[in-house]
Amino acid sequence: MAKIALVDDHVLLRNGLAGLIRDLGHTVLFEADHGRELVQKLDPLALPDIILLDINMPEMDGYETARWMKQHHPDVKILALSMYDNEKAIINMLRSGAKGYILKDSDPAQLNSALHDLLQKGFYYSDLVSGKLIHAINGLEEKGSSENYANINDRETEFLKYACTELTYKEIAEKMYLSPRTIDGYRDSLFEKLNIKTRVGLAMYAIKTGLVEIN
Repeated sequence: MAKIALVDDHVLLRNGLAGLIRDLGHTVLFEADHGRELVQKLDPLALPDIILLDINMPEMDGYETARWMKQHHPDVKILALSMYDNEKAIINMLRSGAKGYILKDSDPAQLNSALHDLLQKGFYYSDLVSGKLIHAINGLEEKGSSENYANINDRETEFLKYACTELTYKEIAEKMYLSPRTIDGYRDSLFEKLNIKTRVGLAMYAIKTGLVEIN
């Protein structure tokens, strides 16, 4: 059973989510409309295990809130809530400190899986990330991870760093003084080497393994 805080400015959705979480056997520690209210309600002596955090909120949005939590309470797991499966939003939340994300229209079984994985593994990335990547992130395949490191060249590493930003592939090509076709080649090569299928997967690999340093 986890102690959970809910941070979302949509009260009806938040109340429904609170009821679902209780039905799943967890405790809702408190609810908040935005990040600033979350900070005010946090008790250092009774912190939540997990915070379900909306991305778009007034006063203090999900990105700022996740960064604040990462700095002040890094052991508390952040599960980002999103209306849309948006690559840029997901990557930015991961960079800010979220340990996973879930869509607001997900079914109860998926939410239950997300909460379970956050408690047991420390992260949840749904089906955007392959099993091999999850093991690499969790340090369960150190040998295979080292081999992947060795196979990634300097230009691919540079591309990975740009993949963790909001730049489009065309803009990355301009930054690296390369053609869009060459950039597509780097992307496809990394997809194959790391057994990853999406840009979000590449960004999560780069961030979580420390292969690319994020300022």
